[in-house]
Amino acid sequence: MNTQLRVLVIGAAGYVGGELLRLLLGHPQVASCTAHSRSQAGQPIARVHPVLAPLTGERFVAGELGELAAQHDVVFLALEHGESARVAAAVLAASPTVVIDLAADFRVADPALYEKFYGAHPAPELLPRFTYGLADVVGAALAGCAAISVPGCFATAAQLALYPLAQLLAPTGVIPSLFAITGSSGAGVRPRETTHHPARAHNLFAYSVLGHRHEAEILQSWRRWSGRSDASARLLAHSGPMVRGIYLTLHAALPDPLAAGAVAAAFQQAYSGRPLVRVLDAPPELTHAVGSSYALIHATQSRDGKEVQVMIAIDNLLKGASGQAVQAMNLALGLPETAGLRGVGAFPC
Repeated sequence: MNTQLRVLVIGAAGYVGGELLRLLLGHPQVASCTAHSRSQAGQPIARVHPVLAPLTGERFVAGELGELAAQHDVVFLALEHGESARVAAAVLAASPTVVIDLAADFRVADPALYEKFYGAHPAPELLPRFTYGLADVVGAALAGCAAISVPGCFATAAQLALYPLAQLLAPTGVIPSLFAITGSSGAGVRPRETTHHPARAHNLFAYSVLGHRHEAEILQSWRRWSGRSDASARLLAHSGPMVRGIYLTLHAALPDPLAAGAVAAAFQQAYSGRPLVRVLDAPPELTHAVGSSYALIHATQSRDGKEVQVMIAIDNLLKGASGQAVQAMNLALGLPETAGLRGVGAFPC
């Protein structure tokens, strides 16, 4: 595989698209990066993403997506939900080496589970072509994948908290509770009533109560990992006053005690050798994760072994989206997994 990659980002004008461009423009194996946007075609990239001014003088392009995709090795779809399914067939037909979708369109393999949370799937015939790319769990198994669906931001945090617990909790039938707070950037670049700064600053509120869409991905993985088709987990999603980041806590009360140290040992084993996950001895702080593609996790249990608590901090636009997408690209192409991703955020932020 040519390691001087030609990369296309479709939907590059949004927050996730901007972060993708920032990572790719600094990636050692990326030779060129084309930014596609219908709304910003012809405009300088740096006018929409000012922080990129030192890195590029290029402009956004438009054009037929199949033709553009055919000219590139890697194509990222950084589009709104539903848009990826509309354009994926043409992009896949152009046969780039790998297509990586950051929307929800191809994350859920079971059409019935997808329909429960999203409605009827617009392109069910394409679902089998995509591999679910939870990079810190799937790892080297992404090698050679031609189409990858990147997990959602809440789903990434929730699954990284759940994955090491599957064998410990599965026999109990316990339903873990996942309380998560996200920053306003997760709602995208277009202002809305609930994302307007006066509505978010100094405020905290729950939303998508008893049915957040990312539960579809969480349930899909949790049932596979636990080996129980009836396994369940519940996400409680909240909007917070910060711009970036997700802080998630997991709680589970068990009918029977776990052996001393079992939870900490499970997390150390699950993420041993995973370069972008840090298992900590104390609860993480959100500002320590913001601006990076790292997940910071602390897991513990009560003295009597009958309660489990996990805390995780991630950047929603990086580990929860663009950073994980680049990590998936690296794994799919056999590149160093952390290429372009070792950067950390500013502190204080």
